Amino acid sequence: MLGWRMLGVIVWLFVGLFVWANPLLAKSPLPLPGKSSVYQRVVSHPGAVLYAGPEAGAQKLVSLRTFTVLYIYGRSGDKIEVGVNTTGADGWIDANLVTEWPQAITMLFTDRMGRDPVLFFKTHDDLVKTCQAESVSALVSKYLARMRVNPAQADPVVATEPLDTAVAQKNFYLLPVLSIDSQFQDLKLVEVASLDPGTSGEQGSSPNNTPPNDRDLRIGFAFVIDTTISMGPYIQQTTALIRNLYNALEKSKYADNMAFAVVAFRSSVRKTPGLEYTAKVICDFTTVKDRKRLEDALKTVEEAKVSSHDINEDSFAGVLEAAEKLSWDKFGSRVMLMVTDAGPLRADDPEAKTKLTPDVLKNLLKEKRIYVTCAHVRTKKNSTNTAYAAKNYQRLTLQDDKQASYIAIDATNAKTGAESFQKTAKVLANSYERLLTATATGQFLKKPSSIGQKKRLSPEEEARRIAETTGYAMQLQFYGDQQKTRAPKVVRAWIADADLARLESAQGEAPVLACEPAVLLTKAQLSKLYEQIKLLLEASEEAFLNGKTDLFAQIKSAAGMMSRDPKQFSLNPEQNLLENNLLDEVIADLPYKSQIATMTQQDWENMSTGARQRFISRLKSLLERYDAYDRDAANWERFGTSNPNDSVYRVPLSMLP
Repeated sequence: MLGWRMLGVIVWLFVGLFVWANPLLAKSPLPLPGKSSVYQRVVSHPGAVLYAGPEAGAQKLVSLRTFTVLYIYGRSGDKIEVGVNTTGADGWIDANLVTEWPQAITMLFTDRMGRDPVLFFKTHDDLVKTCQAESVSALVSKYLARMRVNPAQADPVVATEPLDTAVAQKNFYLLPVLSIDSQFQDLKLVEVASLDPGTSGEQGSSPNNTPPNDRDLRIGFAFVIDTTISMGPYIQQTTALIRNLYNALEKSKYADNMAFAVVAFRSSVRKTPGLEYTAKVICDFTTVKDRKRLEDALKTVEEAKVSSHDINEDSFAGVLEAAEKLSWDKFGSRVMLMVTDAGPLRADDPEAKTKLTPDVLKNLLKEKRIYVTCAHVRTKKNSTNTAYAAKNYQRLTLQDDKQASYIAIDATNAKTGAESFQKTAKVLANSYERLLTATATGQFLKKPSSIGQKKRLSPEEEARRIAETTGYAMQLQFYGDQQKTRAPKVVRAWIADADLARLESAQGEAPVLACEPAVLLTKAQLSKLYEQIKLLLEASEEAFLNGKTDLFAQIKSAAGMMSRDPKQFSLNPEQNLLENNLLDEVIADLPYKSQIATMTQQDWENMSTGARQRFISRLKSLLERYDAYDRDAANWERFGTSNPNDSVYRVPLSMLP
């Protein structure tokens, strides 16, 4: 033991001497005013060069990739000392070749489910005048037409989101937010600095509507079925539907490009062992060539022999099972149809397997690019639970066009209900099969006109609307992936966060989002936030279970239990969690309000039992997502940093506490 201690001392002395002898390694980036761990950052412009010092004639070190994200270490005249890591500066750069990025907020394009491409305006005034035009939609159409003919002469628009494709999923892009103007209700004007960091070449939108050469679009269609008592007719209808779909596909030369899978769910087997399973894969994706395997597997599926413990079933467990266990990686387009006559178990239900809220599960599906539709079978028996179920499934399936992929099946008559479901599911599946054929033959789908639809639709009409909007988005994404489409390069411009062409038809409702905010968190920041939420969860559960109202006292106790110094929390009950330094300061100045971050001791005391349960459920769901983000290696971006803790992830604003 003494030998190991001596070795530790020697290593510590060596590291200390090395840092002392290399002052650049010992430096930290400059913090933002009033912060201690949130650092000043810049984004480099085209032509930026890194020099060895700030003086004239300093040695040139390297030409930087365009739109590299850099930390600021110092300033000297018109030069800025910068580094790609938080562990030390790399050199000096001209101040006029960078844009300062005051907050780590970036924008993400939403799925194009019928909206127009985002326009990038030269100035703030140009965008304001467009929003105030007599006919915004006509003006937007004129700008888009100019961009198609000659982008260089489309003033005042300097660039657009790719016109006929989406940005390829594997192409990490960045829209750093420099400032936000909220002068219009439900519409934000956003100044962004740049896009597509570190790349060269033009955006890859398909010129003259010429489709890509590789047309191998593959669609994975998963049925997620409730197999509890009373669902027998729908199990039979699903089996019959898949058989009929296979029959139709056998006549198509693109048959092998569409595959079906089935996942079944019930509820808690801990509470009701006779249910046999909570969720399980009946059969992974199979094509026409292997249809017998799926049909044989479906023959083994029967409705449960015993009733569940609750009127609600664990439908979210079924969705999660399908999302994580099926072979989605084989398919560029991914669709899920959930069929149930019950609502989901609440996230705070002890028997709920996932502990996920609808919003958090929706975020997970969006990250995996799975489009989920819910066919909600409404019967006389479950009428008292219909409103609860509908609300949760609408939240789960709410799409970027502000409409939910939710279909209400009237099954007050069991026979007609089963027939309605069969027709509805057939419309969905056939519509996606037509998407496959259209893409394979080089046909571009028309932009859906049903976006913002207020007319009440039949289940079949609703299924057609859903397939049209999601199919359009999936085809754009397919073309983008095949062409490796990049976001446009813009050093500085103004965009609207909503679809400008739809503003006039919003009629008082929230407009369709064109892009949404996300926060760029480093590995270190995400890890710190995870630990803080975990600490808060421990304290909240202890206070809730023991009926205690002094949450802040429980936080100090939990800190001690987790081997953290409770003395660091000199908690002021008049201040909220953020002001008490219980949450990372990176979220302090974000432009949104949060129940968690702004909660005080008094707020906890005033909460009802149900509100406290929902608060705890939210914390659990956030931990699940942060853990998933940490494992999502494909979407962490390093920007040239050698320090793994400085790699960054775009965390949606809605997923922050």
